[in-house]
Amino acid sequence: MKTLLIVFAAGCIGALANSLAVWLFGHTGINALFGVSIAPTLSPHWLYPRIVWGGLWGLLFVLPLLQSKTLLKGLVLSLFPSAVQLFIVFPYMAHKGMAGLDLGLLTPLCVIFFNALWGVVTAISIKVAR
Repeated sequence: MKTLLIVFAAGCIGALANSLAVWLFGHTGINALFGVSIAPTLSPHWLYPRIVWGGLWGLLFVLPLLQSKTLLKGLVLSLFPSAVQLFIVFPYMAHKGMAGLDLGLLTPLCVIFFNALWGVVTAISIKVAR
């Protein structure tokens, strides 16, 4: 139970870092510089589900994969939420085209970058908590 609590909380921390980075990149126009139309408003309505989902994705860290390679594990596991975002959420739920390409050609790279940030922050949080 302790492990599940740690990985969920760490996933929430990673999601907060991810969300703040997505918002900051959108707010400052960095995403727009890359031709990506992702610029969310920082609000509880936008932030809360992202943090909960980040915690749920954090449960992947209980998998016995790359135990001694903290950052690599975070990067590898970040590919799972990236794939879901690119191939399920964007095309079928948000109607933004396959891989979110309606938002810009570099959208997949942005998603992978922001989720890599989630994975690294989550992995470091787990290491610090243990």
